[in-house]
Amino acid sequence: MRFSLVTTFAAAMLLAACSTPSEEASTTSGSGSSGSTTTSSSDTQSGAIPGPAAGTQEELTVEVGDRIFFDYDQYNIRADQRGTVEALAAWLDSNPAATLTVEGHADERGTREYNLALGERRANSVRDYLIALGTNPGRLSVVSFGEERPAVLGSNDSAWAQNRRSAFVVN
Repeated sequence: MRFSLVTTFAAAMLLAACSTPSEEASTTSGSGSSGSTTTSSSDTQSGAIPGPAAGTQEELTVEVGDRIFFDYDQYNIRADQRGTVEALAAWLDSNPAATLTVEGHADERGTREYNLALGERRANSVRDYLIALGTNPGRLSVVSFGEERPAVLGSNDSAWAQNRRSAFVVN
């Protein structure tokens, strides 16, 4: 009986030692404390979650997306991908200071030289479409990585489909 009483008392003391002080005690203790705390009303009342800064890669990725995909051995923009490029043109219009690099990529099939050329044709087709939509050509640059920077590793249809792409990088 005596052992269980000592054990219970020790457990209670341990729990009491681990508890955090109340908010009142923390605001009134300490040297130089004014006894009250202030909280910015804009922090607690706005409820707005800050988003990515305007004109950044993060905003582009969230608002538009940062890539489009192509069919096998093709460089023309698919109909289901045109909306992304059109949204990219609108994003560039709303961020006039942003410049963009369009990267061309290919899957691993084909020679290195062929895939570099195909990646360049893919990037140029996106650039040309953006220019046709009214984007200043001076804000756009093109680079091809061919098969050198796969988004997904693997030698199957799913991986190849994700590697046949153009990616958008804010400079």
